[in-house]
Amino acid sequence: MQSGTQPEKKESGIRFKVPHTYVIIFLCIIVAAIASYVVPAGVFDRVKDPQTGRTLVDAASFHYVEQTPVKFLDIFMAVPKGMKAAASIISFLFIVGGAFGIIQSTGTLQAAISRSVLYFRGREKFLIPASMLLFSVGGFTFGMAEETIVFVPIGIAIARSLGFDAITGTAMISTGAAAGFSAGMLNPFTVGVAHSIAELPLFSGIGFRFVVYFFILGTAIWYTSRYAFRVKANPAASFIHDLEIQNKSELDLSNLPRLQPRHMGVLLVILAGFATIVYGVIKLKWGIDSIAGVFLMMGVFAGLIGRVNVNAMADAFVQGAKTLAFGALVVGFARGILVTLEQGQIIDTIVHALASLVSGLPTILAPVAMFVVQSIINFFIPSGSGQAATTMPIMIPVADLIGITRQTAVLAFQYGDAFSNSIIPTSAALMGYLAVAGIPYERWVRFIAPLIGYWSIIGGVFIVISVLINLGPF
Repeated sequence: MQSGTQPEKKESGIRFKVPHTYVIIFLCIIVAAIASYVVPAGVFDRVKDPQTGRTLVDAASFHYVEQTPVKFLDIFMAVPKGMKAAASIISFLFIVGGAFGIIQSTGTLQAAISRSVLYFRGREKFLIPASMLLFSVGGFTFGMAEETIVFVPIGIAIARSLGFDAITGTAMISTGAAAGFSAGMLNPFTVGVAHSIAELPLFSGIGFRFVVYFFILGTAIWYTSRYAFRVKANPAASFIHDLEIQNKSELDLSNLPRLQPRHMGVLLVILAGFATIVYGVIKLKWGIDSIAGVFLMMGVFAGLIGRVNVNAMADAFVQGAKTLAFGALVVGFARGILVTLEQGQIIDTIVHALASLVSGLPTILAPVAMFVVQSIINFFIPSGSGQAATTMPIMIPVADLIGITRQTAVLAFQYGDAFSNSIIPTSAALMGYLAVAGIPYERWVRFIAPLIGYWSIIGGVFIVISVLINLGPF
């Protein structure tokens, strides 16, 4: 599939070829295993907060323990253990893929896409800002991340129809949500948890975060739009040009069906399903299993209303799930990195060492260093709430010690947790939507890395501003 990207030897001589995604992740597992022999094993004591029920880290309790190096066989066992640990994410991907396979078999998405294309034709410049603004709302309200996976196929189909590529379609969905997630004004899973641990008023500092949100989202819109219209003007400029050639015939506008009453019924099922998910996540605190159940229900009802017989529905489900097999396996492989670090008992040692480095810096630089540290830790603990529970009990005393406000410490955590989610291979959401999009990880990195750099600069500047203005709860 990727052979078209390999240059001829006579033109390039010896060229470095980026390893396959699975190779990159497995190398990370090997490095983590080797580190368990070199990095001293250490742990923090965990205590249960009687008020919230959360397990918190006792910042003063770090102590070294007997080394538990990862054995040779354990390197290979990390993958099946990672599959087991990520079972809910993997099953979510398969079920969502299957449900969308059924929905796609009704012809509704094709019909809806044709209407969208007709609407945006001649005014394509509005598509990307509108999409990214919409999904950013989901990002800063209920922490939209894995939920973007199901929208990516629609975004890609619309983007291709307007002369863009799959990276554009993926970015205008996922990066929009990531921008909102990074701002996190009302995100209960990151800012909410961090504020609770820091003993700050819930969602305080929202005005400051709104200002940063406009810079983060505006930069994402500018960056994605610039890339999209460069590809539209010259398709060869696409980072996945060879893959786009293979998929060029996937969407034939001349053969797209018109919206019929049964299509409208399916669209209503989809809207009702997404509304149910939003309500469930925000009000009922649903987890990923409940969301997967709603998607399965959406697929079944969509198939019935779309007049797809049950045998055809089953076939469509299998085909839809099959398209996500690559990404589902990637999620399991990536989780194997964390399994290896946990088995070697070196995660807490890494966190403790990074926190110690921060405490020795000048006041104006310390929170920026916190941001960098949180970004590094995010590779090992990609869960926002998990990272908050692990690091905030450590960083808050550090903030108090060096004389910066706790609100600034929360900002450093927030941006460190959020920005790198769009590039680290341990992010289940990232690997999920790349699988749906059919975009190789290394190609995505080429696209997204500069934007992560811009976001990091913005975050660092506003963290410094928060120190200068002594940002507190308001």
